[in-house]
Amino acid sequence: MRSSSPSPEPSGSRLRRRLKELGAFGVVGGFAFVVDVGLFQLLYGYLDVGAVTSKTLATLVSMTVAFLGHRNWAFAHRDKTTIRRSFTLFTLINLGTLVLGAAIIWFVRYPLDQERLLIIQIANIGSIGLNSVVRYLAYRRWVFPAFAAVDPAGTGDPTPPADPALPTGTRGAA
Repeated sequence: MRSSSPSPEPSGSRLRRRLKELGAFGVVGGFAFVVDVGLFQLLYGYLDVGAVTSKTLATLVSMTVAFLGHRNWAFAHRDKTTIRRSFTLFTLINLGTLVLGAAIIWFVRYPLDQERLLIIQIANIGSIGLNSVVRYLAYRRWVFPAFAAVDPAGTGDPTPPADPALPTGTRGAA
């Protein structure tokens, strides 16, 4: 007998898929985070590049690294639109979060008159955390959308695609 769940896929399977996706998102994001923070530290702390310019350059480099990781691993099981479309949306979302991150750095550096690297780096890390939540939600919704599933029974319940890495009943059987 069918449950009244909006999806025929067992909820435990959906949870495992979401946890796997979140884990991969975290690993890719963690690597991009190291690139972002390390490059920011190098530019602002050692090469005397301005704080906002350093943040902008570090974000652009880490954004490109993140796109490749998310497209090819974290969200690889989701629909792959054209690379032009997905990279454009990815870039627009990241430009929005870049503006937010740069605004936080600007606010700490100039109106709050903080010059110490540690204080600015703490603001940088805080902005990365906030922006990570925004990006994850936006990527799932617009950049790497769920497959447009077929409803073979005409019940109004689209069937989510099988993730080859996870057992999902008979669809995942070899």
